[in-house]
Amino acid sequence: MSSRPTITDLAKAAGVSVATVDRVLNGRHRVREETARRVYDAATTIGYHAVGLLRQRVFEDLPQYRLGFSFQRPNQFFYQSFAREIEAACHAVTTARVMAQVEFIAAQTPAAMTDMLKHLAARNQALAVVAPDYPATTNTVSELRQRGIPVFCLLSDFAMGVSQGYIGLNNLKVGRTAAWMIAKGAKKPGKVAIFVGSHRFHGHELREIGFRSFFRENGPEFEVLDTLVNLDTSEITHEATANLLNQHPDLIGLYVAGGGMEGAISAIREEGYAGKLQVIVNELTPESRAGLADDVVTMAISTPLPALCRELVSLMIATIESAATGPSGQTFLPFDIYTPENI
Repeated sequence: MSSRPTITDLAKAAGVSVATVDRVLNGRHRVREETARRVYDAATTIGYHAVGLLRQRVFEDLPQYRLGFSFQRPNQFFYQSFAREIEAACHAVTTARVMAQVEFIAAQTPAAMTDMLKHLAARNQALAVVAPDYPATTNTVSELRQRGIPVFCLLSDFAMGVSQGYIGLNNLKVGRTAAWMIAKGAKKPGKVAIFVGSHRFHGHELREIGFRSFFRENGPEFEVLDTLVNLDTSEITHEATANLLNQHPDLIGLYVAGGGMEGAISAIREEGYAGKLQVIVNELTPESRAGLADDVVTMAISTPLPALCRELVSLMIATIESAATGPSGQTFLPFDIYTPENI
């Protein structure tokens, strides 16, 4: 087992002397900002044990901001990855000391969402939240705005007109892209199914609208079945997918517009439909990657989390610094597309 990096290792990685590293660590003598940042960056790269202290020394004269984030479903790989990228984006800021408070919420009820917003607002100057669109949520966001605490909507828009802005994918285009892939990949027209997590998720609604509009315009010979709600859970999706395959032998395409794709993937494997359906999912996870590899999944449409988190943190800081009160609009990021040939 290798030992942890020493101060000598850090000095070598930063291209400075041990004495310079010591001055940065202990703050005994002033060190040029460029040099101090180089030491900090090297400590982060090699995993030096006192990187937290170095960060404090390097950024002690900079303004401090507290940012709050709320995500859904703590056990999902996507949201775990999202939380890690948020932490990385906050630590990468060099113009301020940014402290991130990341919370997860399992329930999606109006009461749970408003409680979470109030909880985060008690300690932070700006919030960014993944949430369904409820009147109660809109009311709480409006109250926070009046108190000078902006709220950004992540992935799915909500509290339109009172939130600070939306950042994520253009969900209408995501839905149309999923439909395009099914129409192009299917050997012949047939029935197509779509799952949404909830009709309260504006992003899912937009994906459904885009999905259906594409087939109306470009594939009227396809039949889009009634939309299925899976509450973003794999269990419901698994059972519903198995039922679809049994009830509709001419099913040729399936799109999981929100969470729960693990259930669709497992059901398709169990029923022996791998390679027989055009299956579109969202996000590249261990499950969707495996599905792409064994011909269960045709395409995964993925959110570029590192770029999104960097842009989000920048927007939140800029809003705090400018004391902006009006909505900043929508920020769309280009989505990534994965197929079996580029995983």
